[in-house]
Amino acid sequence: MTTIPKADRSRTNSPPCRSKQCFSGFGWSRCVVLLWLLAFAITAGAQSESVQAAPSQATPATQSPDQSAAEITAHEEATTFKVNVKLVVVRVVVRDSQGHAIGNLHKEDFQLFDNRKLQVITHFSLEQPGTQVAKERQSADENVRAKLPSVPEHYIAFVFDDIHLTFGDLVQARTAAEHHLATLQPTDRAAIFSTSGQTTLDFTDDRGQLHDTLLRLQPRPIAGKGTNNCPDVSYYMADLIQNKHDTRAEQAAIQDALGCLDLRMTDPASQQVALQAADATVLAAAARELSAGEQESHVALSVLKDVVRRISLMPGQRSMVVVSPGFLTPETDMLQEYMDVIDRALHSDVMISSLDARGLYTVIPGGDVSKRGPTNAFAAGVEAQYQTDSALAEEDVLSELAYATGGTFFHNNNDLDAGFKNVANTPEYFYTLGFSPQNLKLDGSYHHLKVSLKDLAKLTLQARRGYYAPQHAADPAQEAKQEIEDAIFSQEELHDLPVELHTQFFKSGDAEAKLAVLAHVDVKHIHYRKVDGRNTNELTVVSALFNRNGVFVQGMQKNLTMRWKDATLESKLASGITLKTSFEVKPGSYLVRLVVRDREGQLMSAENGAIEIP
Repeated sequence: MTTIPKADRSRTNSPPCRSKQCFSGFGWSRCVVLLWLLAFAITAGAQSESVQAAPSQATPATQSPDQSAAEITAHEEATTFKVNVKLVVVRVVVRDSQGHAIGNLHKEDFQLFDNRKLQVITHFSLEQPGTQVAKERQSADENVRAKLPSVPEHYIAFVFDDIHLTFGDLVQARTAAEHHLATLQPTDRAAIFSTSGQTTLDFTDDRGQLHDTLLRLQPRPIAGKGTNNCPDVSYYMADLIQNKHDTRAEQAAIQDALGCLDLRMTDPASQQVALQAADATVLAAAARELSAGEQESHVALSVLKDVVRRISLMPGQRSMVVVSPGFLTPETDMLQEYMDVIDRALHSDVMISSLDARGLYTVIPGGDVSKRGPTNAFAAGVEAQYQTDSALAEEDVLSELAYATGGTFFHNNNDLDAGFKNVANTPEYFYTLGFSPQNLKLDGSYHHLKVSLKDLAKLTLQARRGYYAPQHAADPAQEAKQEIEDAIFSQEELHDLPVELHTQFFKSGDAEAKLAVLAHVDVKHIHYRKVDGRNTNELTVVSALFNRNGVFVQGMQKNLTMRWKDATLESKLASGITLKTSFEVKPGSYLVRLVVRDREGQLMSAENGAIEIP
């Protein structure tokens, strides 16, 4: 049995580990996020907690609620959380003219605007992903260093639009993606999703699984695409004909139908019959194509929304890469779905980048040689124009997803290897700016954000473009719950309160183990409020476990009420108290997140640990 305290905050008076092995460590880089799904799992699988006094302290008995009342009581409760905007956090990447991220700027170099109003930047930090992990690995004991799991910092969800991608474009994108995934860092975790839903892989660093999943990707259109449709009405044209009543589009399709159906117009009577038959055929083709196109777009947007929801549960930097030729969203309800994807990404601090898998493409008049071309010049000219217009409109959804969430849009370039590097790489440096909106109206409205540099010096910035105000004010209890949840799913370490994290485990068998999370609190140096002669405060202590890929496993919350007498604080609590949470787990690598929040001072500490149970 060995005990290994947190490398940079060890204490000589910390309680000894009484297990076979004990690990803690690993600071994670800064990332503030807004999530709301902790409550359903907060108590799953966790064992009862205990409050351990330091050796010099006797735990008092429960007495009447006056001067003889218990000095410390604790109870557990399940919690629910709601989104609340208090501090707006903006992650900014600054690049030079060669596209390299730079890390030598200061708070004074930035300006941040909320709806064109200059804001005071109250929080500023420069982050370099992986440096804290490397530092703590270097400081760990040599015998332990090799056993410590790599702490994931960056989660990347690759979404392949296999509904809309052609075989040739998908193969090239798949090959470029595999080249990029081979360069993943130990702190990266990747997932693969497809809009058809038939090819998925959750977050992992297993290169073999990622490779096999990529190979299973293939085009899976919902509606079959014929090569000799008569008339050839595209989704774009169908929308013009049926929804926008575009007579030019309808006449072009009718002229095409007259030719491909070989309708005879030898006299006025036969001409009238032919035109009616062609018009009916065009309307039927437009309705059919519109229904198929809408279904495919609805399914693609639904999957993007689900992926945002999935990645929002990951504790770190969260990025999505949408690999697609683009698709149309012409309907009003579809535009709402599309904006809902952006809204969810902004609320959850998910950055979406997009890659147009068509590369540098050209529109071939009449389509490629495998398709039947228009039967007359008028139809050919109109359809060629609509093909160009459709290709540009299909890009819109990709560009808006990227630009609205602070991501990158890669297009008009056949170098897809460079494309994946551009949209999926973790920048070497990024800045975190935070501000508290002044006189914020609780109306749920969208606020435009703009970040600029006082001296541009040929530098470019990448940052989110906005946020949503809350629709109502949260009560203090609700706000506290939200802050705790944000901290649980964050990578930031906070040290407002004197708290230390230690971990222990004991193996009861080859497949079973008990993991103890110990929170040592120096209660003597916490801020108190005097109530009836007692030093009063409350602590909320949350311990959470994530597996090695950052997936939430178990969690437990404890509320601790303290009413210390002066004599107790002065003479009996010199060594503080220790709170213990036990979890039944399987052998493996785990990430531990400990958050302690003080009610009176509204101070918070957050610590990270990593443990390997063989």
